Amino acid sequence: MKAMILAAGKGERMRPLTLTTPKPLIRAAGVPLIEYHIQALAAAGFTEIVINHAWLGQQIEDYLGDGSQFGVNIQYSSEGEPLETGGGIFQALPLLGDEPFLVVNGDIWTDYDFSALRQPIAGLAHLVMVDNPVHHTAGDFTLVDAQVRNGESGLQTFTYSGIAVLHPALFAGCIAGAFKLAPLLRKAMAEGQVSGEHLQGQWVDVGTHERLAEVEHLLEASR
Repeated sequence: MKAMILAAGKGERMRPLTLTTPKPLIRAAGVPLIEYHIQALAAAGFTEIVINHAWLGQQIEDYLGDGSQFGVNIQYSSEGEPLETGGGIFQALPLLGDEPFLVVNGDIWTDYDFSALRQPIAGLAHLVMVDNPVHHTAGDFTLVDAQVRNGESGLQTFTYSGIAVLHPALFAGCIAGAFKLAPLLRKAMAEGQVSGEHLQGQWVDVGTHERLAEVEHLLEASR
């Protein structure tokens, strides 16, 4: 199974750090956020990784290179302008092949074991869900009997972690350009084609300086 790291965002809420550094290269405890993903993916047995980038993306290529220093092979999907999550994945499909692939947001930090996702999926997507963080208390979707549904009233909601396994067929009929992933997922949910699981462990959406400090605290505590 191949893996894709989404690394094309500008990280505007992380300014001034992101004025000169792409968000995935911002360091937590001295290590770039994206490097934690590379190391975790390699440890989980993923050897083929695709990374998309836009803002200051050449810095990402210069830092990670071909991935050999991490024991993986990295290919890049360069975007002139950010294509959003859906459009970015769609552009990279030729590098990802015809089989389901793992995708992870480059601006999260987690201790999740990616090896748990190296197995077939029954539908078009499998999402890893987390408890709703304080900055997103409404959540995204519900999770019932390992099936993800589009926020049915009266049921507990969870937040999409930015970790998933997607089948290329999820993007059938899409055309090149910028578009979001969520509408495709909601359509697949309505068809009963999205499974899910509840992440047990640490997870932080590193969208602000405060949450970056939270990651550093967690890393320090783990040592």
